[in-house]
Amino acid sequence: MTERYERHRQAWTYDEIQKLHLLATKGMSLKAIAKALVRSEESTKNRAKQDKLKIQKMR
Repeated sequence: MTERYERHRQAWTYDEIQKLHLLATKGMSLKAIAKALVRSEESTKNRAKQDKLKIQKMR
C-alpha cells in the first residue's frame, strides 16, 4: 500500500521551498521535514538535493 500525499506530483511553491530551507538549516531530519511539508520523503530529498541543501540523517 502506498501512502498518498496531499501535494503529490504538484510543483513546489515558493513558501514550501523557504520552509524546506529553514527546517534543513535547523537540523531537522528528512522524515520530520517531509511530514511538516506534507510531502513524501523522496520528493523532499530530491528538492533538497536540487537546492544543494544538507539534511540531517536520522540518528
